[in-house]
Amino acid sequence: MASVKENLNLVREEIQKFRRRSAFADDPVKLVAVTKNHGVDLMREAIDAGICDVGENRVQEAAEKFLTLERDGVTKHLIGHLQTNKAKQAVKLFDLIHSVDSANLAAAIDKAASSIEKVQDILIQVNLANEDTKFGVSEENLNGLIENVDALKNLRLRGLMLIAPNYADVEQCRPLFRRMKKIFDELATTRQDFNFLSMGMTHDYKIAVEEGSNIVRIGTAIFGERIY
Repeated sequence: MASVKENLNLVREEIQKFRRRSAFADDPVKLVAVTKNHGVDLMREAIDAGICDVGENRVQEAAEKFLTLERDGVTKHLIGHLQTNKAKQAVKLFDLIHSVDSANLAAAIDKAASSIEKVQDILIQVNLANEDTKFGVSEENLNGLIENVDALKNLRLRGLMLIAPNYADVEQCRPLFRRMKKIFDELATTRQDFNFLSMGMTHDYKIAVEEGSNIVRIGTAIFGERIY
């Protein structure tokens, strides 16, 4: 079985290959190693192999793991759904929250961040496919949520996040990624510090990279199947 370092090298090579053949060849891609349901030892292997960004889906699991990261200079990403009652803990743990999808959640994060005098970087999660099983604001309601976020002093909107459906034919993701990139670019022309487009996971990151994603969230391709 390949090591974490070997898997990481392969993923990096694939990112570079698919980026080079895209219209965005000169734009860097941030690789977030998603350690959900993997132990601290594997997370440390990834960091030792050069990973500077780690992602977690759940606040409680992250709290236990991140105790070992205080002096590592690792950027910590929350990529899973966040409940409003976990906002206070989340702002203490995470540098970037990818999954803001409602005005209520934005307000809860803002309140928690204000209490510790922090400006919390966030992304808005968009549900372009309108899947009932996925979180995210609809495209129609995106501008309204952005207005809500802009009114909150302790939030800084850094970009957008998309989780594409797990299609059997991964090419079906391409129109969604392309549409999300278009929306992102339109917003970025008028916004400051709006520079992160988080799209792509293990099954679809190559297409996401081709279509302009600059953050990919990779777990299985690095760490293998989840161990618990």
